[in-house]
Amino acid sequence: MNSRNESEVEVLPDNSAADSLTPPTVIPGDRGTLPVDARRVLVQLLRGPCVDVRRHAKLWPVLLRDEDVVTSRLHDIFLELVIDRDQGVAFTRQMSFEQVDIPILLRKAPLTFIESVLVLYLRQRLTQADAQGDRAVVSNPEMLEHMSVFERQPNPDHAKFEKQSLNAIEKMKTLSLLHKLQGADERYEVSPTLKLLFSAEDIQALNKVYMTMASNNSDANGTDEVVSAD
Repeated sequence: MNSRNESEVEVLPDNSAADSLTPPTVIPGDRGTLPVDARRVLVQLLRGPCVDVRRHAKLWPVLLRDEDVVTSRLHDIFLELVIDRDQGVAFTRQMSFEQVDIPILLRKAPLTFIESVLVLYLRQRLTQADAQGDRAVVSNPEMLEHMSVFERQPNPDHAKFEKQSLNAIEKMKTLSLLHKLQGADERYEVSPTLKLLFSAEDIQALNKVYMTMASNNSDANGTDEVVSAD
């Protein structure tokens, strides 16, 4: 499930702003008009999943400075720029119009049931950390313990479930939803990007469904498309 607020696309910014930022030639034959640092912002946005004020301290002020021009370049390839200044996070999402056949650049990353359970847990930890004014930090044992609630009982193949749970953690790292803390074994900070992907209402609704499934000893082998990634 995706948490998207669809809206009318804003009118493209005046490209004259880009002309005033024309940099010296970087590569022979280079016809680009953006400064090198603004190009780096674009590349990071396209590589995904986000530009983070803490992880990309040098790129964040450039993004804010050149927001109009970066937005214009993204609109050229049917992408929108989403910025949460309070959280210090920015990412791209696919434009969508019923009247226009838009080529899709960003693809959905399918998550298994147990992976989506982990996503919801991480989102809840973000909410708790916000309420306490702390950073959302989790450990491998904490995540594994939470996922174990959803293991079918009795389970004739516990080893398989354990492997699925470890793979779910690896998937969150691959999607950059978990960032390893320096000097800390198996401890991670949860990316604030999750706040933009899931609203509090989404979390409450899905958590209610999943806890019901857990109480019924549901098997964690389904697939749910939950997170969008490129």
